[in-house]
Amino acid sequence: MQILHVAGARPNFMKVAPVMRALKALKETRQTLVHTGQHYDFNMSDIFFQDLEIPKPEVNLGVETSSHAGQTAQIMTRLEPYLLQSRPDWVFVYGDVNSTVAAAFTATQLGIAVAHVEAGLRSWDRTMPEEINRVLTDQISDLLFTPSREADENLKREGMSEEKIHFVGNVMIDTLVSALPRLRKPALKIPDRFVLVTLHRPSNVDDPENLESILATLDEISRQIPVLFPVHPRTREKMKLLSFDSKRSKDFLLLNPQSYLEFLYLEQKAELVITDSGGIQEETTYLGIPCLTFRKNTERPVTETEGTNRVVGEDARSLGGEVERVLSGRAKKGKIPVLWDGKAAERIAAVMEKLREKGNQHVRHFGHVRD
Repeated sequence: MQILHVAGARPNFMKVAPVMRALKALKETRQTLVHTGQHYDFNMSDIFFQDLEIPKPEVNLGVETSSHAGQTAQIMTRLEPYLLQSRPDWVFVYGDVNSTVAAAFTATQLGIAVAHVEAGLRSWDRTMPEEINRVLTDQISDLLFTPSREADENLKREGMSEEKIHFVGNVMIDTLVSALPRLRKPALKIPDRFVLVTLHRPSNVDDPENLESILATLDEISRQIPVLFPVHPRTREKMKLLSFDSKRSKDFLLLNPQSYLEFLYLEQKAELVITDSGGIQEETTYLGIPCLTFRKNTERPVTETEGTNRVVGEDARSLGGEVERVLSGRAKKGKIPVLWDGKAAERIAAVMEKLREKGNQHVRHFGHVRD
């Protein structure tokens, strides 16, 4: 069985890592890792792949940053010749970035089976490019590996065959669990108590007035408790247009982006995390750290219904009150969702082993004709 994994951004690789390790245990299975190059990341270097304990990608498509349509088109045209040459049995795609939907569509057009890891997540907000990517990828995939029960229900409501859907748990938590014994303290002076912040979504950082309002609120919070803000390269570019840096509090610390193991160290030590990242909502839920998601919605509602996450909207003026609620001891008490146990990738491997034993009949049963 030949499996080709396609990843395009740092969170994708965090999901790829445990799946590749689990599939490696299967007999007569060859795996190839393709990096589309969708996101430039200063941490997409040797240390990043060492942290995740996966080999560096064998192929880098080197796509350029452009519009969503332009980037998706580049990925498709550069991936297609490689798929025609290598002819894998399966293409595995992850999450909801442009690389995900582009690779799924290209493989499907060539008659190659597609497995979507982290399927079924929905924010119900079609203004988010990620939501469009999730919906389209799920529609054309042959296997749908879900992280939560509500993801299963979303897929069933959209008419997916139950035989395609496999509730395996959260592969991001697999990576987290394997990393916990190896956390690395960053080379900086860390306060005894602090709030950890990450922000990168266009709705928060693209509008200068909006970003300045958020930064001003974080600055006010830092006068009560230190704020550590590892700044995403995209966010830092936007911040250059503002005059904020010269007037911020000494306890509002703007950091360079951290490696995976260093960021997890900070996350585990934080009193509170403020973020617009989906993956961090999941990590904080597992770690039991209060999380305020600075967005209007989340595609991971289980982190709210069961975990420590609270979606607080995008009004910076109200953020201070939400922080005060947590710091005064009124944070949400959560629990770890079912099957977030570090073994999701093993369940994926078990599904693939069963399918291999059945041969190609499962693909035809799902309505696709494969060569």
